[in-house]
Amino acid sequence: MYVPPSRGGGGAAAGGERPRVYEVWRGSNEFFLQGRFIFGPDVRSLFLTIFLIIAPVLVFCIFVARHLINDFPDHWGVSVMVVVVVFTLYDLTLLLLTSGRDPGIVPRNTHPPEPELTDVGSDIGNGQTPQLRLPRTKDVLVNGVIVKVKYCDTCMLYRPPRCSHCSICNNCVERFDHHCPWVGQCIGRRNYRFFYMFVFSTTLLCLYVFGFCWVYIVKIRDAEHSSIWKAMLKTPASIVLIIYCFICVWFVGGLSVFHFYLMSTNQTTYENFRYRYDHRANPYNRGMVNNFLEIFCTAIPPSKNNFRARVPIEQGLQQVRTPARGFMSPSMGKPVGDLELGRKPVSWDEPRSAADIRDLEVGLGGLLDEKEGRIAHASPDLSREAIPVELVEGRAGMHSRRSSWGHRSGTSESMDSIAVQMGTGEANWGSMSSGHGNGNTSSTH
Repeated sequence: MYVPPSRGGGGAAAGGERPRVYEVWRGSNEFFLQGRFIFGPDVRSLFLTIFLIIAPVLVFCIFVARHLINDFPDHWGVSVMVVVVVFTLYDLTLLLLTSGRDPGIVPRNTHPPEPELTDVGSDIGNGQTPQLRLPRTKDVLVNGVIVKVKYCDTCMLYRPPRCSHCSICNNCVERFDHHCPWVGQCIGRRNYRFFYMFVFSTTLLCLYVFGFCWVYIVKIRDAEHSSIWKAMLKTPASIVLIIYCFICVWFVGGLSVFHFYLMSTNQTTYENFRYRYDHRANPYNRGMVNNFLEIFCTAIPPSKNNFRARVPIEQGLQQVRTPARGFMSPSMGKPVGDLELGRKPVSWDEPRSAADIRDLEVGLGGLLDEKEGRIAHASPDLSREAIPVELVEGRAGMHSRRSSWGHRSGTSESMDSIAVQMGTGEANWGSMSSGHGNGNTSSTH
């Protein structure tokens, strides 16, 4: 969390010591080269993917392509090795473009949207601050079809259409397709094109190595006038590569075919598994040709995040403000697990992910302090000073049961300490009352 520098440090030092956005990023991403590359938290799997590509290509170049250089007329055999090297570099470039760029992360809000007042009459009658509640969903019109967008408690925003929150990267991603562990990154609006090109080019690379391994075996059979089985025994590296490419092509080839179908119908993997547009109209389907043009021929939108920018001082001040009471999340009193991501829902009173609660707490300070201030000035009866001790005690009990961010610790020890303080306050109040009573009696006598 960004803490603004002290005032005594000087203006120049304060301006120079402000951290960059990637240094205080609240997602689970990993950054390299000072925020120029952004990866998912499972970026280590990227090295395994690179190894699974480079290792068989090296074996192919050393044990197969090198022997085919002189087996073709007019030095065409050299092209066998040149093509596989260039195609491998192209494949790795697509892998980096998929894994190392912003997939379409929606920036988090520093405070929630303008909430709605609910149950104002009942709260005023009880002498309590009115509760603020955000609707869980909103209706958005997309190509003549009403689509519901959900509120994200972590990012404090209403997700745009086709946007979803990735539980691995802890970000809301536009046109979220899935989180790919092989590339260590979310697949979304800004890198889906490169993801499909990478998968498809890997399929072609497997077919290329697979085919020329058989060409080399046939060359050995013709040169030695032997059977195909004896020729295969002469080059065990070719046998290993044939088996390896045969297995891999089922995975990357099947993935290429599946995503070809998704692109032709303008679906994402997430939408295909969750909504099943086969049984209802897909508001995003514009026809096969236009769907492919949308994926491959439209300009990639710029990133909405400047990871190398300095954190504004205003944002840092908002982050360190304490949240006020009286706000009700859309998830208050109901299971808050995101069923879209396959996570098990938990009760709001049960311990949650500390990151989710902390992120929600941090952004509520500015708006809710202003809200509570306006309510206090508008109606003096609602201010904390005007509320009797008994009502304060009841209100504190209500908040301890209904809200998990009323106190930052959220532990039973903090609740016990509050109860002790409230009990002490009541005792002091009682002693003061008795003292005043005795004083009045003595003066009467």
